[in-house]
Amino acid sequence: MAPSTPEVGLGIDIGGSGIKGAPVDLGQGTFLVDRIKRATPRPATPAAVAGVVAEIADAFPEHVAGSAPLGVTFPAVIQHGVARSAANVDASWVGTDAEKLLADATGRQVYVVNDADAAAVGEHRYGAARDIRGVVLLTTLGTGIGTALLVDGHLVPNTEFGHLEIDGHDAETRAASSVQDREGLSYEQWARERLQRYYDEVERLLWPDLIVVGGGVSRIADKFLPFLRLNAPIVPAELRNTAGIVGAACLAVERFGPAVPDLGTQGADAQG
Repeated sequence: MAPSTPEVGLGIDIGGSGIKGAPVDLGQGTFLVDRIKRATPRPATPAAVAGVVAEIADAFPEHVAGSAPLGVTFPAVIQHGVARSAANVDASWVGTDAEKLLADATGRQVYVVNDADAAAVGEHRYGAARDIRGVVLLTTLGTGIGTALLVDGHLVPNTEFGHLEIDGHDAETRAASSVQDREGLSYEQWARERLQRYYDEVERLLWPDLIVVGGGVSRIADKFLPFLRLNAPIVPAELRNTAGIVGAACLAVERFGPAVPDLGTQGADAQG
């Protein structure tokens, strides 16, 4: 008996400096081959970015079918496929129907999702929050604080809990990892004086069952997480910089279904 073929999805991550994509084994949550990365165009207008997305989407013909849906992460609030904000890309994205634009450019069904939301789905399906029921909060600690919320595995899109007002301040201006660097705080100071206050407030509002910490600083989570005293377990993300692509690919297949088989090819194979 021939080995079964893994279900494959296609994910692309649009960032301010780079656009990355890869085919994803949806059984394992891993890339089938190394991802491809291209520089984000300057200016990062919708038409220019769509051209790069189409190039990457067409780059894996041996691994992903031309009919496979495409999941795309985007650094903005995405409401029913439309970009409502734009971070590190051209302002002309605001109001753009990103799903239609990228579907027209690639010839695929396209699901566009906020980048933090995609990472949270990746972590829930395959990583640190794998199969956790209840409320899961992902926070990415970097230049700012990105957040994503899942309830029983279902995404509540476009949360902005990094911008909660706490003690008269926008939370991320006090607790992001960039603040720790800028103010020269030790990891213990940052955790006890800034992160503790932030997560106390988040817990009071959301009562999460699990908190996952992403962002580059998650690689050294052992330097600050042990100083936090919370009701919910708080753990570092596992998928790191693959989470967005994996989560986007997964969401696209969950919405549209897997690639439609080429019945003609299948019939020829069966007769061969």
